[in-house]
Amino acid sequence: MSATTHTDVLIIGGGGTGLAAAIEAAELGRQVILLEKNSDTGGSTSWSVGSITATGTPHQRKANIQDSADAHFEDMEKHAGALAPRDNLALRRILVDNTADMIAWLMKLGVVFVGPEEEPPHRVARMHNVVPNSRSFAYHLTRRCRSLGVDLRLNTATQRIVLEGARAVGVEATLPDGTLHTFKARHGVVLASGDYSAAADLKAQLANPEVALVDAINTTATGDGHRMAMALGASVVNGDIVRGPIMRFLAPTRANLLQRLPPTKIIAQLIAWSATWLPQWILRPFLMSFLTTAVSPSTDLYREGGVLINKDGKRFTNELDKPNKDMAKQPERIGWIVMDSVVAKKFSAWPYYISTAPGVAYAYIDDYRRNRPDIFHCAPTLEGLATSMGVTGQALFETIAHYNQHDRGARPAITQGPFYALGPIKSYVVFTDGGLKITDKLEVLRTDGQVIPGLYAAGSAGQGGLLLEGHGHHLGWAFISGRIAGRAAAHFQG
Repeated sequence: MSATTHTDVLIIGGGGTGLAAAIEAAELGRQVILLEKNSDTGGSTSWSVGSITATGTPHQRKANIQDSADAHFEDMEKHAGALAPRDNLALRRILVDNTADMIAWLMKLGVVFVGPEEEPPHRVARMHNVVPNSRSFAYHLTRRCRSLGVDLRLNTATQRIVLEGARAVGVEATLPDGTLHTFKARHGVVLASGDYSAAADLKAQLANPEVALVDAINTTATGDGHRMAMALGASVVNGDIVRGPIMRFLAPTRANLLQRLPPTKIIAQLIAWSATWLPQWILRPFLMSFLTTAVSPSTDLYREGGVLINKDGKRFTNELDKPNKDMAKQPERIGWIVMDSVVAKKFSAWPYYISTAPGVAYAYIDDYRRNRPDIFHCAPTLEGLATSMGVTGQALFETIAHYNQHDRGARPAITQGPFYALGPIKSYVVFTDGGLKITDKLEVLRTDGQVIPGLYAAGSAGQGGLLLEGHGHHLGWAFISGRIAGRAAAHFQG
């Protein structure tokens, strides 16, 4: 029999959602244990761009922007498009009604934002971007947890939820030394365990087998909370909605300058000041170090003449159709975008950019030459380009010759040296939108509609049918729902 540790509130997952839940429960005077299977806190929150869409913020007021939660509610339906009838309107209402308080709470903890930025079809600028990077969230929330005495148990993986009667009272977990341990909560248990973007079986079961082949950005997002709750009879809503496959350049093996900066408040404030007052020619090198990391290439590259080549030196897809799906079927699931000097010159200035990020800037071919030498390839001949890419020269030469003669349609031929390639590039699942079915109090529901007493779900685990299209809504829901679930768990009386 495993040993048992008792606490008031038990949080499963140490991303932004779990940290927010832990803070709220601890501030209510509860003893809190947070279990995180990784060696550090942050989860998918630290993998994000760091945008939060919010209304009624100091940033909006400073920009003289008139906005309201009602307008935000309406605009979220525009983002959802054809999916809108599947949205959970009660949860959407909770989200939009709490964004102003959430931003104020994060700022009080030390998080610094710049913006807001425009993102149509939002009628006004609502997108707030964290500086210096998304690790700022976990940095400040973890500090607050520690100051409140939250017991953070890292490298601790949960296996199953423990019931007493119908009530969830804790979990069984594997400790860092491999032993099984039981954690029990006198009040509530919060599932803040993220999504299942890295779980091939759940993606196949809830979405489709094709997307199951696609790797995740966060390789540890394996749907642990979903599995444990489903074993108790819970169900997943909107499990087929998957953000991916999306093609992105491989991340650099070494952190760039912005990623290496410690996310302290004083450094963030300095960056925020710089973004407002420094001229663009000074700021641009710093912006490019962010914008040329693991971001998606513009699809204009294909329309204007770039082709996708796999590790065998072969063109494997119609770039103008759905190349992201075909990429996942290639050797090592990687490829390169190959172009000639005519296309490369075109993508040296507006309006033809290689990549962009919301509210940041645009990156062109020379930005990749300077900032990403690991994925930038250029040579006078196709054979030389192939050597730089690590593919067979003869295969690449024959592939481009066949493309020029037979497959390019109305697109220009690839003939003018020097020749360029960007990559490796890979298809990823960024996140999954299927969340456990919950009440508007974030209580987990069984398939028969009955609440599982003592069990709450938040963030991606507790998305409950809420549609979070557009930038900045997933992070907003993570913090808002985490705080609500933490308070609910703290108040729960079995």
